Amino acid sequence: MVESERKILMLCYGNPGRLDDGLGAAFAEAMEQMAPPGVDISADYQLTVEDAADVAQHDYVIFVDAAVDGPEPFFFRRITAQADTSFTTHSVEPEALLSLAKELFSAKTEAYALGIRGYEYNEFGESLSTAAQNNLAAALQFMLPVVKKRNFNEVATNWEN
Repeated sequence: MVESERKILMLCYGNPGRLDDGLGAAFAEAMEQMAPPGVDISADYQLTVEDAADVAQHDYVIFVDAAVDGPEPFFFRRITAQADTSFTTHSVEPEALLSLAKELFSAKTEAYALGIRGYEYNEFGESLSTAAQNNLAAALQFMLPVVKKRNFNEVATNWEN
């Protein structure tokens, strides 16, 4: 298969009603306007076990969420499947979701995390802080050429922030 034909899923999540926690949804909205063909974008409040079926139907999955701490303006890294032994079906970590996709659907999906640094989470409101907006713009500028080239592993391996 030609690399440009490999399917990408961007699972963007977070609560847009909790200020910077809405970075995932804001990323999804912006990326929908500029993503090349072969990119599916989904936004929700959290990851759920049902997302495993969607993950399995794609060659790549990028999990996009707000980062409470960590590097600015964002981080990008490869993630690996890790089974989750906790008992909940309401929220699933990306590594556990990837594990479910592999276990239940024999997925061979490569997975990556894009964590966009946010700052304000303790209030209610549907706006992003100025600093989070700047970090979102940087993440979009970074991710668009990576999505077009589909060189996720190369970029993640060489990523220093």
